[in-house]
Amino acid sequence: MTRKRTTGNAVGRMRGWGGVTGMAAACAVTASFTLLPLLLGGSGAAADASAGAPGTTSTTHVTRARAADCTTDPWASVSPADATGDKVGEIKRRGRLIVGVDQNSLFWASRDPESEENEIVGFDIDLAEAIAEDILPEVRKDVRVVFRVVSTADREKMLENGDIDLVVRTMSINCEKNVTFSTPYFRAGQQVIASKDSDIEGYESLAGKRVCTADGSSARTVLKQKVPDAIQDPAQTRREEDRSRLHVSNQLDCLARLQLGEVDAVVTDDALAAAQIAQDPAVEFKGTPFTEEYYGVAAKKGATDLVARVNRVLADYSRDGRWTKSYEKWLEEQLPGKTPPGKPGSEAG
Repeated sequence: MTRKRTTGNAVGRMRGWGGVTGMAAACAVTASFTLLPLLLGGSGAAADASAGAPGTTSTTHVTRARAADCTTDPWASVSPADATGDKVGEIKRRGRLIVGVDQNSLFWASRDPESEENEIVGFDIDLAEAIAEDILPEVRKDVRVVFRVVSTADREKMLENGDIDLVVRTMSINCEKNVTFSTPYFRAGQQVIASKDSDIEGYESLAGKRVCTADGSSARTVLKQKVPDAIQDPAQTRREEDRSRLHVSNQLDCLARLQLGEVDAVVTDDALAAAQIAQDPAVEFKGTPFTEEYYGVAAKKGATDLVARVNRVLADYSRDGRWTKSYEKWLEEQLPGKTPPGKPGSEAG
């Protein structure tokens, strides 16, 4: 299989209401045809080949999104190493790295309608392929990584069950998640988006508003802490029609809820929000980012050999220019001024 990448034309066709609806339909159709069996040690597993105001996240009036009772540094990780422990050995014997990804986050991981097999492309996908290349350099590029589409809510469960080896899916590092995280690979922050004619001015004005967030997201946790009167849980509303619209499995579903007038606002990472704004010119940022967060690659709790290997890849990925090349291709237009993250609080590694 030959992989082909396109950006501008595909993005242009996905803008606006029709674009979101079309992308959702495409995802549903392709998912039904691309769930293929992958034999792993004699057992079958479904393998799916299955996207702030623009600029750097401001550090003014920013709080870091970590659990209130966290006693360890949530951004700490194992030291980078050319590790070959139990988990890395398992992947090498299998000859495939299985990575949980999104399929509907534009610029990060979304379907490319111009590719031969409607493949998933984006910033997260480039990183996942770099990790697979490091672990399995002797395996052909088109077979050494398997992408499985996972929802926000299912990421940890699928790691725990061994259905996937890693999650590369705009996953914010914090102490609440029962996984082992890599060092950070991108800096982001929670942001509010709403229609341009909305009276919402930022997260402070969300009290009493219907707000959509994805199940299992840090957005939901942070919003409960900072704006407890925002309506984001079924128990907070008496309107039956609202109860099924506040919780969604995938973040893009929030944009559809907003476009249909079923919610008043969406809260998600600025990186994902920028992609949603690119698809609908009637939507805009409201206020500035109100947290500082860092995306990390996640592995099953205790898979330290694999995470050490990932951390070494991340160090090389930033140092040799591959991070910047991927960023310029996918993200710079919507999120200008970003740099590879170093220690949280620093500008670059």
